Amino acid sequence: MWMTSCICEQIHSAWRTYLKIPSATPQRPRLRTSVFTFKRLVLVLTGILALSGATNLSTIAPASTAGFHIVYLGGQYSEPLPLSQAEKIPFQNGIQGARIGLMDNNVAAHLLGREFQLIAAVDQSNPVIQARSLLSGNTLVVADLETSDLLAVADLPEARNAMILDVRTSDDSLRQEQCRENVFHIAPSWSMRADALAQYLFWKHWRHWVLVRGNSPADVSFANAIKRAASRFRGQIVAERIYEVQAGSRHASAGHQLVQQRLPFLTAGLPDHDVVFVVDTGETFGDYLPYNTSNPRPVVGTHGLAAVAWHPAFVEYSASNLQNRFERRVGREMTERDYTAWLGVRVLGEAAIRTGSADAHVLYPYVLSDQFSIAGYKGIGMTFRHWDLQLRQPILLSAARTLISISPQEGFIHPRFSTDTLGFDEAETKCHLAL
Repeated sequence: MWMTSCICEQIHSAWRTYLKIPSATPQRPRLRTSVFTFKRLVLVLTGILALSGATNLSTIAPASTAGFHIVYLGGQYSEPLPLSQAEKIPFQNGIQGARIGLMDNNVAAHLLGREFQLIAAVDQSNPVIQARSLLSGNTLVVADLETSDLLAVADLPEARNAMILDVRTSDDSLRQEQCRENVFHIAPSWSMRADALAQYLFWKHWRHWVLVRGNSPADVSFANAIKRAASRFRGQIVAERIYEVQAGSRHASAGHQLVQQRLPFLTAGLPDHDVVFVVDTGETFGDYLPYNTSNPRPVVGTHGLAAVAWHPAFVEYSASNLQNRFERRVGREMTERDYTAWLGVRVLGEAAIRTGSADAHVLYPYVLSDQFSIAGYKGIGMTFRHWDLQLRQPILLSAARTLISISPQEGFIHPRFSTDTLGFDEAETKCHLAL
């Protein structure tokens, strides 16, 4: 009740001053004072919105001057270059979203006398070695790491008591046979993405698919998820083709001529089909496939109609608020990895504020309980699956510059969460955690 009274008093005072309503001692405020009090009003209201997910203000931990530390750990990886010169390479992809998440955490935390700090260790040539020193005094980690490095960090003795949030990988094996008790997954898995697309294709009655994929391990993993989705949602893969020759770099002259000759040949002589399912995680040919297939068919998968956690065109459920704030601060559009990093920081911040602790032993059971959910501008409170520590979430189905749909599609029901129709459900999991 003390916080409710305090907030109401601040709102009342700021609002009266901004509207120039006389107090006990009438005095016309100067413009500078009016602007300042309006900003204070906005700050207070924003704090209330940040805390509005709580059903009861008593669930918020009492005020303290303690600081909370979140480690952002990234590796030195070669990012795939966009095929199109019109698409710019995002600078500091991921970490910029984490910084916006830190600011959002502190809007609420400052009202409670708390402070979050982000310890950023990005572009590390050896993130495993860096993790050893960083985890000695910290237990909350946002991991922007590829599969092998993520497993190596999770298996460190120093990480035994850590809570690691994976914001980069979609590898299903990390949610299945290679799952770890200290690794939560923010990014959607390949199976979640494949199921999201398959539900939409089922709704459209597009049941016959041609699969065109690359040869990388990620391509193979996503292709396996698509085959699984086909069996689940009555799809049929009538043919599979493998693209082995690169189409040329984004700066190559006459590269379109090579593509125009090769891709129709690759997709010629196929059985009757409704869509072409492209899997090109390395950005080597997927952008070229639309309008270059032998038959005029829609393209879905990693290109064309893609299943993503976030997209710059997504503005529903007040998502434009986050999109605009990010663009003002960073000067570019928010990518999917920016969003998952933002969400990872917000998960840790929300849990730390409500429990009053930055100890993973306290946060771990809380985020898996029925009391926890995180708002992510997707219309629902998102929660974690206890069987594989994957975040349940709606998946956006987006074309290049517009939102087409959101899965789960209407009509796909589940006993508890409709989002559990995406990916591996509890009865299907091969992950066995000793929780």
